[in-house]
Amino acid sequence: MLLWPDLPPIKSKRKKRPASVRQTSAFLLPSALNADRPAERRGLARDGVRLLVLERNSGYVSHTRFDCIASYLEPGDLLVFNSSRTLPATLVGRYEGSQTKIELRLAESLPDGSWLALLLPEPGTGAENLFAKPSILDFGEGLHCEVLEQDRHIPRLWKLRFSKSGIEFLDLVYRIGQPIRYRYLSAPWQLRYYQNVYALHPGSAEMPSAGRAFSWRLLLQLRNRGIESASITLHAGLSSYLDDEIDHQHLASEEEYWISEEAADKIRRAKTSGRRIVAIGTTVVRALESAATESGGEVRACHRYTRLRIAARFRLQVVNGLLTGLHEPEASHLDLLAAFVKPESIYAAYSEAIRQRYLWHEFGDLSLIL
Repeated sequence: MLLWPDLPPIKSKRKKRPASVRQTSAFLLPSALNADRPAERRGLARDGVRLLVLERNSGYVSHTRFDCIASYLEPGDLLVFNSSRTLPATLVGRYEGSQTKIELRLAESLPDGSWLALLLPEPGTGAENLFAKPSILDFGEGLHCEVLEQDRHIPRLWKLRFSKSGIEFLDLVYRIGQPIRYRYLSAPWQLRYYQNVYALHPGSAEMPSAGRAFSWRLLLQLRNRGIESASITLHAGLSSYLDDEIDHQHLASEEEYWISEEAADKIRRAKTSGRRIVAIGTTVVRALESAATESGGEVRACHRYTRLRIAARFRLQVVNGLLTGLHEPEASHLDLLAAFVKPESIYAAYSEAIRQRYLWHEFGDLSLIL
């Protein structure tokens, strides 16, 4: 299957930076610190990656290994996981009546059964304007889609309607799709490397990667130490639209989430009793804070969509702590971290992580903010 992870950003009007480093006024990220393969392919166990621990109040930074995370947690802490399972969200098809290959990256499913997706014609074909008129894309295996219209909120995305739906659609996607792959990865790694061990519900375009390092052994160890857990589901969208201008705007995609009555009850009881609620990933923060915003500060069972944007001035109502990856200088997730801790503390911690040679991205090391 043809994939092209090295497509340059589209429509960029900004001056290009050297490929070896990404820069902001806050910190520099050398390309050598990109995790280009899973921990298991670097000779480590899943839970053997490094963990940077940042204290919210003092800004103090300490370093450990992820399988020692229990040392920083207390009995009664509630860890909230995202149970969404990663889709092989890259499909390659052909424009009807043409040999032109189109790479499609699923972004999110919509309430009416249609999908939003990023469409990437094969480089050098001059096919960027194929979708100005009604288009049909054929992926084989009896699967095709109609390209309907551009998304009004994120114009790099297109609304599509597939010929299959529900379980039949997912079965075909898992048969013919591949995980989304960015240019820093050294190989097209198998889908199993993009799944958290506890993931249940298919739907994320990209892995909710904060939970990747958890092993069953570690989860059992935490349970035996009296650390509680709950699961919600938020289907994560794309982390990049391969367009510098749009990526710099940090537009919040509309993501679907579910919170069960069981999970909502655990969260309410933890909050009422003053115990810490630690989100395993920024997706969990978005879901819980969205639910609280919609329900007057209390998390209740629900099934909704959210475009909530969380940044420095956002008042967190539910979450006290966050386990997350290390985010790029221009990533929107850095804005979210500023709701937990002062930006200068984040950048100081990241500068320390760079000096200590931590690894970035979905297969990299992690940070815990408490």
